[in-house]
Amino acid sequence: MDLRFLDEAPTAVEREAVDSVLGPPESGWDGGARQDVDLRYARGGHTARDRRDLLMPALHAVNDRVGWISRPALDHICRRLTVPPAEAYAVASFYAMFSLRKRPRRVVHLCTDIACAAAGSSGLRDRLAERLGPPGGHDGDTTWHESPCLGMCERAPAALALEAGAPARYAVAAPAAPGDLDALAGDASPGSAAPVSANGHGAPSPTTFGADPLPGAAPEPAPSAAVPDAGSPGHVLLRRVGTVDPLSLDDYRAAGGYAALRRALRLGPAGVIREVSDSGLVGRGGAAFPTGRKWQATAQQPDGPHYLVCNADESEPGTFKDRVLMEGDPFSVIEAMTIAGYAVGARLGFLYIRGEYPRALRHLENAVALARERGLLGPDVLGSGFAFDIEIRRGAGAYICGEETAIFGSIEGYRGEPRTKPPFPVEKGLFGKPTAVNNVETLVNVLPIMLMGGPAYAAVGTGGSTGPKLFCLSGGVRRPGLYELPFGATLRDLIEAAGGMPEGRTVQAVLLGGAAGAFVRGDELDIPLTFEGARAAGTTLGSGVVLVLDDTADLVATLVRVAAFFRDESCGQCVPCRVGTVRQEESLLRISAGADAAAEVPLLREVGRAMKDASICGLGQTAWNAVESAIDRLDLFGGPDRAASDDIQQSTAAGDRAATEEAR
Repeated sequence: MDLRFLDEAPTAVEREAVDSVLGPPESGWDGGARQDVDLRYARGGHTARDRRDLLMPALHAVNDRVGWISRPALDHICRRLTVPPAEAYAVASFYAMFSLRKRPRRVVHLCTDIACAAAGSSGLRDRLAERLGPPGGHDGDTTWHESPCLGMCERAPAALALEAGAPARYAVAAPAAPGDLDALAGDASPGSAAPVSANGHGAPSPTTFGADPLPGAAPEPAPSAAVPDAGSPGHVLLRRVGTVDPLSLDDYRAAGGYAALRRALRLGPAGVIREVSDSGLVGRGGAAFPTGRKWQATAQQPDGPHYLVCNADESEPGTFKDRVLMEGDPFSVIEAMTIAGYAVGARLGFLYIRGEYPRALRHLENAVALARERGLLGPDVLGSGFAFDIEIRRGAGAYICGEETAIFGSIEGYRGEPRTKPPFPVEKGLFGKPTAVNNVETLVNVLPIMLMGGPAYAAVGTGGSTGPKLFCLSGGVRRPGLYELPFGATLRDLIEAAGGMPEGRTVQAVLLGGAAGAFVRGDELDIPLTFEGARAAGTTLGSGVVLVLDDTADLVATLVRVAAFFRDESCGQCVPCRVGTVRQEESLLRISAGADAAAEVPLLREVGRAMKDASICGLGQTAWNAVESAIDRLDLFGGPDRAASDDIQQSTAAGDRAATEEAR
């Protein structure tokens, strides 16, 4: 293979950043100084290519240190890993948070997605455009971009500033006021953090960001601020959020932490799987697949090694439940991953966290380090002889990487593109080996199952939807935030728990399940918040997003933003999604500009059917859901051809919803 490396040398800073991840080069064959022995035989080859999974951490290291990835820096990474430069370029250009063009060290990400748009982010966008120019413009020190959901919907509108350096730093403004944006884009520097340190398993941890806010900006709220009823005695999953120091392992253990792991070790792997199966736990990311069945299928695979992947790349607009758990109770995530790894026979787990969550990343890195130090991770967990460790990998701004097979490609050092199934991940997943993939909320539910027992857990909720559920409530309610309710509560119960609507406002519509979900009308608030109840109503719970739009909301503008989100986040691998998301947005833009909706709706339906029937993954299959529900349920465009959609709605309720963001 002719790799066609460049002759340009990286700067000392770029070389140092790459070497902090990959270690110093051993010879001229992997980017070091050429020695006499290098003339007699080659080094690298398979050894270097076996470390392909370090491509993303190496790209992050340069981007975090310098602010962008130059051609010489990319070339140096390719030499170190024996990766063709064209492939590395394809990976680096796939992710929105990486830049292959020189830019200022500080980047302000302003969320303009549905929750923040409803909260007035357009005025903040105008403020930044006036100061720094259009998106991508800069004043020499700071640049800015319009961002999809930053996962801070409970305090919308939100903005995030990232500043490259040694160390990299960050600051958050949410809810953001014009003065906060001035601070994020001003001359003051974000708070600093500790240097990067290796995670002890051969691969370095991602860059650690500090938690100090920009001078003049309000300090970032505690994780409990996202939970309006923090400390409620009825909480199960959120019971430690706001009551326990998230950085203290001693506090976590004093509050019952690691009792679940001890019981799991007494039960044995088969016993753990039996309890999880008896509990009726299903995936909380949207697909609602039985967790016990997934674990059993992974554990019984003869091929090895087995892997566990925690999908913490929650990027669905309106979703922030996993962020709150990771920020407020990070040790619970690590303990739950350890139990899952024990059950499926994995010795190594990967926690893939979205790049826009620097605070959660910091808390998780601390939790992993302390757990390893105390013998709760490593070669002999709690003296049981069970070996298990965790590597944290950071995404870089790609919603598609929340799909359960796309996440494998990203971890392995490739573009985050979904794979065709079968084979399924339990057979051939990460690195081609049997893999169990669960999201954060699903895993954290395993802890009460171990403590209560499967049957006792199954008694909570309903027969088809067991246990507690986290709902991300945002939009026009009085107290937006993360709410924990047992399955069976209604949409009205949830809104009333949040204080209802402000004086003089009424519910125009509710978007359930996020951008990949569906709208319901303001007179349909008695829908049970269960998987079976949502299906019967022709909608979906998805990942638990509940966005309430009051009577002042512009629904057409909301649909345009949803369409723009899917157009931007499509990986482009398959034609129905790559082309269909563009055509869908174009049609909605024409309607918003005054075109005849009656003429556009048939085209929207045709495009929607094509995406739903022929797309490779859940992104394309669900990109039409919100638009379809707005046409048919809300009569947004006068409801022409309503009868033509009946069959589509029935098939969606019966089966297609199960494809919704499978691993989210």
